[in-house]
Amino acid sequence: MTLPSHAQIVIIGGGIIGCSTAYHLAKDHKADVVLLEMGQLTSGSTWHAAGLVGQLRSSASITRVLKYSVELYKGLEAETGLATGWKMTGCLRLATNEDRWTEFKRTATTAKSFGMDMHLISPEEVKKMWPLMETSDLVGASWLPTDGQASPSDITQSLARGARMHGAKLFENVRVTGFDIKDGMITAVKTDQGDIQCEKVVNCAGQWARQIGAMAGINVPLQPVKHQYIITEKVPGLALDAPTIRDPDRRTYFKEEVGGLVMGGYEPNPQAWTTGDVPNDWGFRLFDDDFDHFEQHMVQAIERVPALENVGVKQMINGPESFTPDGNFILGAAPECKNMFVGAGFNAFGIASGGGAGWVLAQWAVDGEAPLDLWVVDIRRFSGLHRDRQWVCDRTLEAYGKHYTVAFPHEEYESGRPRLVSPLYERLKSHGAVFGSKLGWERPNWFAGEGQVGHDVYSMGRQNWFEPVGAEHRHVREAVGLFDQSSFAKFELSGPDAARALDWICANDVSKPAGRLTYTQFLNTRGGIEADLTVARLAEDKFYIVTGTGFRTHDHGWIEDHLPKGSRVTFTDVTEDFGTLSLMGPKAREVLDKVTEADVSNAAFPFGHVRELTIAGHVVRALRVTYVGELGWELHVPIGATGDVFDALMAAGKPFGIRPTGYRAIESLRLEKGYRAWGSDITPNDTPFEAGLGWAVKLKKDVDFVGRAALQARQGQALVKSLAGFTVDDPSVVLLGRETILRNGEPVGYLTSGGYGYTVGKNIGYGYIRNAAGLDEAWLKAGRYELVVAMQTVAADLHLGPLYDPGMQRIKA
Repeated sequence: MTLPSHAQIVIIGGGIIGCSTAYHLAKDHKADVVLLEMGQLTSGSTWHAAGLVGQLRSSASITRVLKYSVELYKGLEAETGLATGWKMTGCLRLATNEDRWTEFKRTATTAKSFGMDMHLISPEEVKKMWPLMETSDLVGASWLPTDGQASPSDITQSLARGARMHGAKLFENVRVTGFDIKDGMITAVKTDQGDIQCEKVVNCAGQWARQIGAMAGINVPLQPVKHQYIITEKVPGLALDAPTIRDPDRRTYFKEEVGGLVMGGYEPNPQAWTTGDVPNDWGFRLFDDDFDHFEQHMVQAIERVPALENVGVKQMINGPESFTPDGNFILGAAPECKNMFVGAGFNAFGIASGGGAGWVLAQWAVDGEAPLDLWVVDIRRFSGLHRDRQWVCDRTLEAYGKHYTVAFPHEEYESGRPRLVSPLYERLKSHGAVFGSKLGWERPNWFAGEGQVGHDVYSMGRQNWFEPVGAEHRHVREAVGLFDQSSFAKFELSGPDAARALDWICANDVSKPAGRLTYTQFLNTRGGIEADLTVARLAEDKFYIVTGTGFRTHDHGWIEDHLPKGSRVTFTDVTEDFGTLSLMGPKAREVLDKVTEADVSNAAFPFGHVRELTIAGHVVRALRVTYVGELGWELHVPIGATGDVFDALMAAGKPFGIRPTGYRAIESLRLEKGYRAWGSDITPNDTPFEAGLGWAVKLKKDVDFVGRAALQARQGQALVKSLAGFTVDDPSVVLLGRETILRNGEPVGYLTSGGYGYTVGKNIGYGYIRNAAGLDEAWLKAGRYELVVAMQTVAADLHLGPLYDPGMQRIKA
């Protein structure tokens, strides 16, 4: 077949993700699609994948994506006439210690929150289901009956046939050699058999996705890692419908295959392949068998299934799989090129994810925005840091090694640190700072005092920082604390059309006079919340935009993508130009008054305003705003002056008891005040009305903005979900998020975030209550509420407003 000269959308890569995307583009969107595969369909990592299909992840949206895969695989053979090898065998996950068992109880609660029926069963029940298994060391197991397994090559061929049936054109043995790019957009895909003019490109090139992206200046931060598994001869007594097994404490997995077993694992000492380009001729090649490295899995597997000791190995597979620095796959629109979309880096979840990832990626490519909250897999969660291939390799190997470790709450990565530090790093270390890492930045999570262990000690209950963070929390409530938030992402938008552009992008009214701040969201076309940030108007034609550390690439890209065409503006990332010191607490004004000659009284410097102050001889942008519920200022300091200003504040604050405070205190403080966190409490799935932020939307103003039409269409309609707060008195309970909300004994939602409020002395959680028939305040208050926490039901009180107000210090209903 001759390549066409034009296509609406070109997909690069004929593995399961590429074929699934082609199938959904052709079937659901009737798109003119061309798929190019440099070898043969299924080559790369698809053909040698183990084929386990699990569904549950910690994100509701990603769980929905995986559940969609299962539903697709169930019916695909009937549609295309090609078998997929799908078997719904169910999956057993084994626990051999109490930490793992607690993790499983939390996981089972999450499953039920997401509408999945996961059971916790005894070792005796496991033995009945899998008689060949040694169960004497088990505490128990989780059982998800709707998980299963499939044949990766068969599914891919079935999807490919389905794509062709709906009009997609698939070409094998075509190598992409580059792109024609004009004004930051790909206009043509160049191949060794001719060029194809196109409107959009979807990069599904698997382990080659990094170098395909690089041809267009796009960074796809993935790392090929050698992953081994064996296929055994027939195992006497093994049932053909035996459940798949994940044995995380022994770091191994099993699935039945033609009477034998597929067995592999995730070792703590993984082997990277290349940090350079993957050879083009690696489509169906494997590495040499490495029994020395694999022996650690064999020992563990034989102890779990003793019959394996007398069974021959039919084949060992040692092939590269694409892994990422955080263990989540990569989807979405590349920030460097507006019309390239990426689906890659599936961390050995490609078969489980393939159906659903193709579904959402197709929708994303057609609409230009994600169809649901896919932040945890969005390519825009990365930054310039991820162009460092060695850093990506080191962090990816750490993530691979954690694949089967116990998922302790609040656990931090250790590799590649410290990478980015504020000018205060050494000063804060001297105060006992225990750092965490966010997008490469070292940030103080908490401060260890005299005689306290100066690092996190992970556990499933209260961790060693619980009391020190409580002390920081109380200090901010009662005196004054100083937070180093220099990692905040910071942008400037200036020019004659800056105000008009932001009016279109922001849901709230940013057209206030110079010297004013606006708290606002960005919305998608569904009215969902895409960002949550602060906009300061410095002058008629100049705005200063501050957002969260982790959202730097995402929010910068959202603004760039939505600037009205032809806008006379200059948009600049100034993150590294400014350090940020947040001075918070009832004594904050007294401290600030000591270091500046400016009038910082409430009359001269009200809440929601921005002023330039001189502190320690440096001009500082002072924003009167708070995320902790106390009097306070964010002081944005020229980066080189951050140390001088910190020292001046600490000296002036000494009589008032000033002390440095960390991010875990911020989290506790904001929970009491009811401030929302983007990515958990508010997401692209949630509208401002549902999140209790309708007051921050300028619907009364006669100006259009992104998402306005969707919100107007819902005005006057009853809400079907609403964010609410909950408290739990029982001090032994630990709330983390994903706990099920019960109203009058029936599940109505789940927590989006959770923690502890030291001022109110209670556990605090937030989550959406849902009722398809509609809900209002009276209906919400009429219910009796409980939370399911690690499979235990505990009484909870509902709250529809802040739990704390300065000077009040008590819970209000």
